[in-house]
Amino acid sequence: MSRSVAHPSQLTDDWDVVDDPTLANVVLTNGARLYVDHAHPEYSSPEVTTPRDALLWDRAGELVMREAVRTLASSPPGVNLYKNNTDGKGASYGTHENYLMRRSTPFADIVRHLIPFFVARQVMCGSGRVGIGTDSQRPGYQIAQRSDFFEVEVGLETTLKRPIVNTRDEPHAVADKYRRLHVIIGDANHCDVAGLIKLGTTSLVLNLIEERAVTDDLSVRNPVATLQAVSHDPTCRQLVELADGRRLTAIQLLWLYLEMVQAHLEVTGEGGERHTAEVMRWWAEVLTSLERDPMSAAREVDWVAKLQVLQAYRDRERLDWNDPKLKAIDIQWSDVRPDKGLFNKLRAGGRFTELVTDDDVRYAVSSPPEDTRAYFRGRCLQRFPDNVVAASWDSLIVEIPGQRTLHRVPMMEPLRGTRASVGPLLEEAPRRGGADPRPGRHRRRRPAGWPPRCRAGAIGSAVVTRREPLGGSQRHTEGPPWPVRSRCAPRGVGATATSPRRTRAR
Repeated sequence: MSRSVAHPSQLTDDWDVVDDPTLANVVLTNGARLYVDHAHPEYSSPEVTTPRDALLWDRAGELVMREAVRTLASSPPGVNLYKNNTDGKGASYGTHENYLMRRSTPFADIVRHLIPFFVARQVMCGSGRVGIGTDSQRPGYQIAQRSDFFEVEVGLETTLKRPIVNTRDEPHAVADKYRRLHVIIGDANHCDVAGLIKLGTTSLVLNLIEERAVTDDLSVRNPVATLQAVSHDPTCRQLVELADGRRLTAIQLLWLYLEMVQAHLEVTGEGGERHTAEVMRWWAEVLTSLERDPMSAAREVDWVAKLQVLQAYRDRERLDWNDPKLKAIDIQWSDVRPDKGLFNKLRAGGRFTELVTDDDVRYAVSSPPEDTRAYFRGRCLQRFPDNVVAASWDSLIVEIPGQRTLHRVPMMEPLRGTRASVGPLLEEAPRRGGADPRPGRHRRRRPAGWPPRCRAGAIGSAVVTRREPLGGSQRHTEGPPWPVRSRCAPRGVGATATSPRRTRAR
């Protein structure tokens, strides 16, 4: 084939050619990863140590995807993105959370105590959906977008026979010390409070399990059917039958978890840590609102806020739940564009409780967290873009000028490589090589001896670490990456990197 007729993606002799954005596989300067997997992109947030930081870098992902939409708008027909989990026609896609746990924790304990929590958690952090059933075959409104798509209690799959507890375990860290708990059951949140308590309460419950401090076995009878029944009842009155015969609402079940966590924190003296205290406060406030009147939680909980808007439109237009207009509003709610997305327009009008500022979110688009290895990864890409040949969660491969051998820098401990430990070293090191003229991005130079066009394989969802219990100093648990659906990567928002290692994880 003549070079003149070849597609740019087929060229291997020009390392400086800007990649086709639909083939993107990049590590961003904020430490996150953005890549195309099975024809859709996934944004995996960087490692963090607190639920608030997990929320912040999740929000940064929205701006990254918004830039993707803007970039492709000039190429008809363009691409638009929606931060949701189903198209209402039978397709579902995940918002995966990842929690790095102690390897020594028995997995059977995780399953036994986490399934009841996940069955109930959706009333606090579901995102709401028009339609009942996987393809919305029955009219109605339900609490969570994902619940109808789950079929089994435990399993490895993520796209069929989805399990409440997923067994995938690729820690991207020291494997004999850590387990990566891969959570696939959550919805994509827009409300700050719902996003915070989704991650924070899960981390606290996992801490309870790790410390073997669960004092009440809340195992649920028929958990898959119960998960869906809870989602189908926006009044939050659906009863959950426990294995021991007790019958509770999801809200009452969550109060029992909160009380166990509170008792444990009183024993350990860790309840005063500010991130823990923030999660505990919002956990109690949201449960109190839902118990009094679910609609009173509209400023904090996604499914309630959406239902409030939909119900007002139904009342005004006298619409049934199967009306296509309501389904259109459901989809438009999650549009990432600030002038089109209904949630974004309402947020601009002060409709919701905000926990992070727009300035902080913009900062997080290009800057990494400072208290995990994401700092080292992101700052290396900012400072030395032409010297970073490959990047992944647990290593960097760098080229040192004048040397033909590439050097691998392992990063197997998530809490090493922080600003406190390597910041002065990175700032004082002389910058070598030139950066791409576009802010925040560089062009890849093929180093001597390196095979042309080495592309990264998918290396998994972000490991979002936290310290004990949510801001202490010893153990690590993760929070959420946010997979977003589209076909491209934005330009000008990150640094390109590659990885010669191929693994498969989402």
